[in-house]
Amino acid sequence: MLVFPCAKINLGLNVVRRRADGYHDIESVLVPIPLTDALEAVVDPALPQGTTVLTRSGRPVPGDPDMDLVLRAYRLVHALHPLPGLRVHLHKAIPIGAGLGGGSSDGAHMLLLLDRLFGLRLGPEVMRTLAAQLGSDPPFFLHHGPCLAEGRGEHLTPLALSLDELWLVLVDPGIHVSTAEVYARTRPSGASVDLRSILAGPIDSWQGRLINGMEEAVFTLHPAIGRIKRALLEAGARYASMSGSGSSVFGLFTERPRFEPLTFGAPHWTLPLGAGQQV
Repeated sequence: MLVFPCAKINLGLNVVRRRADGYHDIESVLVPIPLTDALEAVVDPALPQGTTVLTRSGRPVPGDPDMDLVLRAYRLVHALHPLPGLRVHLHKAIPIGAGLGGGSSDGAHMLLLLDRLFGLRLGPEVMRTLAAQLGSDPPFFLHHGPCLAEGRGEHLTPLALSLDELWLVLVDPGIHVSTAEVYARTRPSGASVDLRSILAGPIDSWQGRLINGMEEAVFTLHPAIGRIKRALLEAGARYASMSGSGSSVFGLFTERPRFEPLTFGAPHWTLPLGAGQQV
């Protein structure tokens, strides 16, 4: 079975407060976009039950391969329902450490793949519980549209937000940003922001109101990322922001823009945003 884990962008990111458990309460609107990895799993009768062999291609993935969220998702499901041995291949196209949630999406889509492949019918509540064990972001990727994320990001409320007429330009500076370091350098706002009310207004009213509170820390550490945001606005973006804790930056356009490959000094994609809400 083959699935295509999608990336996400953040529309606004308000770091409200630091919690006693060391995490932070946040508010953000997460939107799926049509930039995907590819994840394939095939049953191999020659492998022992509960065994996976994972191969990867595309972008290199740092860290211990045994801790890949795809493998962790398999183990979580296997603990509930014994599974046969699988050969799994993950092709990475989503930039890593860029605030796009690629790894979280891979883990969540592995849960979905296993549920469908073996007809487990785990149900939404069990799936959410399993995804939450993988991290704060994976539960979002069980949904198929924009959501308001609160708490650590695991409390999700689906939103009727239509972006079908917009084009997304996503720029990958190729800079790895440490989420832990950015959180440590970000000053919590201490107050809630009504993101739904802001997004209900015209897109031309978002800039300056729909704020990613991590930008100040990231732009100080990596000025090149801030320059990309300014370049998108100068190029006509109706709204531009860093996604998540960085380093990717995106702009929203009402008409399809066309840029030379090195306009931003980094790779970029031009994508119809409406398609991202159907992934």
